Amino acid sequence: MAQIYTELNHEFCKITDISNPYASEKKESNISTLKLYKDLRIKVLESTNPFGMALRLSIAGNIMDYGASGSFEVEPTIRRVLESDFAIDHSVELEKRIKSATKILYLGDNAGEIVFDKLFIEMIMHPHLTFAVRGSNVLNDATIEDAQEVGIDLVADVISNGYDAPSTVLSECSTEFLKIYNEADLIISKGQGNFEGLIDENDPRIFFLLMIKCDVVAEVIGVEKGSFVVYNKN
Repeated sequence: MAQIYTELNHEFCKITDISNPYASEKKESNISTLKLYKDLRIKVLESTNPFGMALRLSIAGNIMDYGASGSFEVEPTIRRVLESDFAIDHSVELEKRIKSATKILYLGDNAGEIVFDKLFIEMIMHPHLTFAVRGSNVLNDATIEDAQEVGIDLVADVISNGYDAPSTVLSECSTEFLKIYNEADLIISKGQGNFEGLIDENDPRIFFLLMIKCDVVAEVIGVEKGSFVVYNKN
């Protein structure tokens, strides 16, 4: 599915002669979430469980997906995530695995959302964490330019996965990315696109952090649409 969308995106850009159709939406998403960042960081640091709160905020950011919806409300979603139970909650195991991991690979998803990822990465405080983004512009998915714009490069090593799908398609990713992917002890996968690309890998290293936005994915993991999950398949 991701590869099909990539081809459609190539054709659309060719027909319209626009290389980055969601440029303004991505810019606005980064700007608007950066405005929230300082206050949210203070709240996280003052909370009784900074890791847990930052984790929830990173999942709240997953609402910022123009591939799933033409509009979304970030702050109401933040409130809902902070007040809700996760439909699947493997966060205790995730925190344990973070502490024991030598190398962590964090797979980013959308512009704007990556500001919340930055906050979570700051709470993880791991010395060898790599943040991966898309190889080129597709939908409102984050690229290296977006990651640098919000300062992810200040808290993690940033790389491109080498492919412009709204997902992680290992068969199409760059050699550089695959080396880091294969060497990672732990992989944090953000968003539904990455979930769709990697769920069939059955890789015990992968923890999926996402909001469930469609009936198909909801059925695959047995939760209701709109749920929030921290999910390790194995």
